[in-house]
Formats: sequence, structure tokens, C-alpha cells
Amino acid sequence: MHLLSAGYASALLLIALLSQVTSLEPIIGQYGEMLKIPCNSGAIKAEDIAITKWKYDKGDGVPGYLLVKQKNQNVSISATDEYKVRVSMDKNSSLLISAAKLSDQRTFTCMVVTGGDVFEYPVNVLIHKLPAKLEISGEAEELEIGRLTKLGNCVAKDANPPANITWFKNNKPLEADGKGISIKVSVVEESSTGLSTTTSTLEYSAMKEDTGAKFKCRADGLPLESSSMNFTITYSTENIMLEVSPQKELKEGDNLTLKCVADGNPAPTSFNFHLKGELVTVENTDTYTIANVSRDATGEYKCSLTDDTSMEATRNITVTYLDINLSPSGNIVKRAGEALNLSLQIDSSGKAEVSWTKNNAKLGKQPNFTKLGYSDSGRYEWTVTVGHITRTASFDLTVEGPAVVKSLFKNRSNDGQHKVLTCEAEGSPKPAVSWSINGTVLGESPFVNGKITHKIKVVPSANLTVHCTVTNRLGNDSRAINVSSYQSEDSDQTRLVVGVIVGLLIATLVIGLAYWVYSKKSKQGSWKTGEKECGSSEEEKKLEEKVEENSQKAEV
Repeated sequence: MHLLSAGYASALLLIALLSQVTSLEPIIGQYGEMLKIPCNSGAIKAEDIAITKWKYDKGDGVPGYLLVKQKNQNVSISATDEYKVRVSMDKNSSLLISAAKLSDQRTFTCMVVTGGDVFEYPVNVLIHKLPAKLEISGEAEELEIGRLTKLGNCVAKDANPPANITWFKNNKPLEADGKGISIKVSVVEESSTGLSTTTSTLEYSAMKEDTGAKFKCRADGLPLESSSMNFTITYSTENIMLEVSPQKELKEGDNLTLKCVADGNPAPTSFNFHLKGELVTVENTDTYTIANVSRDATGEYKCSLTDDTSMEATRNITVTYLDINLSPSGNIVKRAGEALNLSLQIDSSGKAEVSWTKNNAKLGKQPNFTKLGYSDSGRYEWTVTVGHITRTASFDLTVEGPAVVKSLFKNRSNDGQHKVLTCEAEGSPKPAVSWSINGTVLGESPFVNGKITHKIKVVPSANLTVHCTVTNRLGNDSRAINVSSYQSEDSDQTRLVVGVIVGLLIATLVIGLAYWVYSKKSKQGSWKTGEKECGSSEEEKKLEEKVEENSQKAEV
């Protein structure tokens, strides 16, 4: 009867315990670090706990006891296996396990006994470990266009759970498509540690656009990725191009460099250059230079592959050149009035631009010397341009002629105290001017365009004839002018006034005589016709006014 009662009591206790067990609460610990497993998460106050006991599931329902703590007593280690030196408990009744291992992935249960109740808190533990790093091994040396080639292996070692690996090209994820991209994954577990190593192998069929592309791998959800790598993409030549230097304009005398550019990789190392019918083969280079080209180098040029002559490129090359000839040139001396015929010849590769300057001043058109004048003297420069080539030719023209006096005249000075004589001369070389009278030189104008002006001032005491003489090495000329003194000029003025007065008196007498004759005839006519002996009063009045006016002038 006693045994039955004890068994019944045990059954009741088991039912009570089962009713106090909470659901599993998994936690994740990090491999090699301290693992902390909470007991009741504060559901029961510490002062209400009489006994705390930790155990774990060894498997097949067999428990393994770790430690126990009664109220107001120290923790007592119950474990007899490896946990004996790894377990402890903190003040919150949490179980502490040092150096977490994958073997710690199991269910741990915290039993709490209060005044009259027993509670159990099972916790499911998972242990995670990041791979140390991602490495790419077994890289390909080069990738061939259109051929599926193993690019490399991305390896994530010693991880739990096993790492998932994704490949990237230029930071864009790659996915296997069964054609140009193949990704194979293998996972191997290390028996001693239980950690896993994941290997992802990428096979890739490259395209020409993949030149310079960067590949790498990354662990999904983890801050781990490999270093980037790129590969040499090999492909055969599909296109060839002939480049020419200089690019803009090739002038006679320049060096011409031909470069054959093929798009194959690796690039071809030998080429054929077809130089206007001449074949030149170069090795280990893609260029050929022709030094100091002449205009005869203008024509068609080609380059081709030595192993496939059908693969060629062609360029038409023009050598720019310019020759000019100006005749006559140098120093030219001509007489005024003569003609100068210029001969201009241009031999060029294109249309030429021509300009003229005289004494560095631009002319609007080519000079025409049908009749040379002194103003035509100067330095003439002919500039011809074709492309970037400029040629110049020049001549210095001197127009000469004997010295000639063009004009000689006199003026009274502003103060009326002397007379100014001006001699204008022309000729080249510059005429020398001399006077037949001593006078004060007022100045000489600059010698411009074969002209010069010379001035002197004189105070003649008597009437003179003054000569201006001009001379240069080609001839001389002289001209005279009468210059009167101031006294003779005063006498001349007096005689002029007297003559005017006498003239006016004679004019008055003539008018008066005419009036008398007119009046007489008028009277005779009136006798014959019986008219009154009186003329028109208006006509008589006008005639009297005219006589009076002349009389006044005579008095003056």
C-alpha cells in the first residue's frame, strides 16, 4: 500500500512537471566563444528560487547533469564529461559554457524549484562559425572567346552552417544558364571539427566585351568577399586598320609613320606594309616610318597580316607641297614712268591663298606697275599659303628720276614784314635745293614719294628775280620768280590809286557827253513830230544818278 502511494505521488509529480515545461527557445552561439544560455529570462524572481539545476540531452532521451545550486549555497558541478571544466553559472542562473563547439548544438534544460513547484526551461542551442576568408584558387591564365573555360574556385573554409557563395562580374551577380555560365558547388564537412568547407567552381565563356572585366565571389549574407581578378581575353583578329601620323596634314619633308592596328588578342606581332607597290615586312612591331617624304610619296598605302594577307587596310595619303617663284626679285631700280612686269609662278598640291604687303602694310590686290611713280618705291612681299605651308618672296623697288621743280610761288608773311618763297620739287634720289638769294630757311618737308618742299623768307630791298634750283645725280632743274621790294610795291599802289581816279573821271565825262547828245536828239525829234520838248522824267532821273555816282568815285 505504501509503494502504491509512492508511485502515485511520483506520477502526480511528473504530471506537474510536464505542465511547467515551456516551449524550446533556440539561441545561437559563436564558435570558440563563451556560450551563455539563459534560464528563465526573469520569469521567476531569484529570492523565490530554492534550487536551480542544469542538464542537457545526450541523445536517445538520456540526460546529462551539469551543475546544481541551492539557495544560499555555492554552485556544485555535477558533470563528469568534458563539460566538467567548461560549465559555470552566473548570478542570473544562466549557464555559461566556454569555447563553444559544434558538439554543443543540443538541448539544454534549466530546472527551477520554488516553494511548491518545479519548472523546466529547455533551450535549443545552435553554434555558428564564419569562414575565415574567401579565396579564389586555380585561376585560368586566359579566357578564350566562345569557349567554356574554368575561371577558378571560390573556397569558404571551416564554416557552420556551410557558406552559400555567389559569383560577380563587374559587381553584377552571375547565374548558371547552361550555356556561357556554369557554377558547380561542393560542401565537405571536416570530421574532427564538424565544420564545412564550400567550394564554388565557375566556368565561363568569355566575350570580347569582357576585356578588363573584374570577377570576384561573395558569401551570401556575410561581410566576406574575395579580391577582384581579371583575365586576358584571347580572340583572333577580325578587323585591321591603318593609322597615319601626322594625322592632320603631311607636309613635304615630314616623317610619315604608318601603324597597322589589329583587334586580335594577343595582337599580331608582324605585318606587311605595301608602300605604293613595294612590299615591306616588319617583325615584333606594328609601325613603319618613312623619313623626309617628298611629293612623290602621295598615293595608296596598305597593311596586312603576314599569316592572312586577305586581312588588310588601305589609306590614300597626300603629301602637301608648295613651290613659288617671283621674277624679278631682290633689289630693283627703275625710272619713273617705266613699266615693271612681274612673273608669279605657283606649284602646289592644292588651292593656294595669296596676299601682298608693301612696307608691311597689307594690299588689297596684286600691285600693277604699268607706269611707275615715285610712290611705288618700297619693299613688296608676296605670301602664298597651302594648308600649313607658307612661302614668301619679296623685292625692293626703287623708282628714280631727275630732279624737277614742280612749282615756285611767294606769299607775304602773316606779320607783313617779309616774304615767304616756296619751292616744290620732285625726283629721286632726294633732290638738293638751292636759292639764288640769301634767305632764312623756314624748313624742309620730309622726302616722301619723291617729293620735297623747301621754304625761305626774305626781305628784298629792291626788285629781284629769284631762282630755285634742284639737283640730284640724274639731273637738275631751275625756276625763277620776280620778287619786288616793299618800296616799289608802295609806289605801285599809289600809281594804281591815281589811275583808278583818272579812269573814273574819264568815265564821268563820257557819260555826261552821252547824256547831252541824247538830250539833243530827243529835242530834235520832238520838233519833227510835234511832241513836247521833254523826255521821260524817269530816264532823266536814272541818268543823273549815274553821273552823280561817278563824280563821287572820282572825288574819292
